[in-house]
Amino acid sequence: MNWQLLSWGPTGWGDELVAGLGITLALALATLPVGLLLGSLSCLLWFRGGPARWLARAYTTLIRGTPELLTLFLVYNGVAMLLNRLLSREHGDFVSLSPFVAGVISLGLVLGGYAAEVLRGAYQSLEFGPREAGLALGMRRYQVLLLIELRPLLQLALPGLGNLWLNLVKDTALVSVIALNDLMRMGTVAVGATRQPFFFYLTVCFIYWGVCMASEWGLARLQLGCRPGGRQGVQPGGHA
Repeated sequence: MNWQLLSWGPTGWGDELVAGLGITLALALATLPVGLLLGSLSCLLWFRGGPARWLARAYTTLIRGTPELLTLFLVYNGVAMLLNRLLSREHGDFVSLSPFVAGVISLGLVLGGYAAEVLRGAYQSLEFGPREAGLALGMRRYQVLLLIELRPLLQLALPGLGNLWLNLVKDTALVSVIALNDLMRMGTVAVGATRQPFFFYLTVCFIYWGVCMASEWGLARLQLGCRPGGRQGVQPGGHA
């Protein structure tokens, strides 16, 4: 293997791959709060019942039944088309949607649909005793959620949310098809310029793997921190 292909400067592609990795991480980090917010709102709507529950169910069913790439194309082309139709009466300029913004919106919608199911399952797994005790003491429902149920809810949901984060990091590669210079696209550009597909795709593979391994380590530490008492805390359903 010609490792000089990963050098910095005009003769190598190391700086381009690092820049693409930066965009990949920025896209994932920008999408995470959007997806968690949508997932939390959808979970809250589900437990309100009535039309709100049907709305939440329609959202999660549609998202989980639609390929991520198709969602990306619909957002990238559909939102731009909608903006142009809304602005066509006042302005004649064509409005295009940024690939980064389209990636945040589409991946955020996907993450929110799956996060809603994870949060709903975690909430339904909570014990009723602490909730009933808080309500008996005169606490409002949101106070019970924030002061009593939030920590065990996060403890139960973190494994599932951690898996969603890993999927999100890998799904950012889809945005390369709409010309965002992320890690995957820069690897593809390097392959086209050097005719070294195995070398560069394997390099990109190891970079994604390294990011996922670092994320798993951080998620494991976060799960320990959410346990009562940290490492010495009580395991769910067990003893100290």
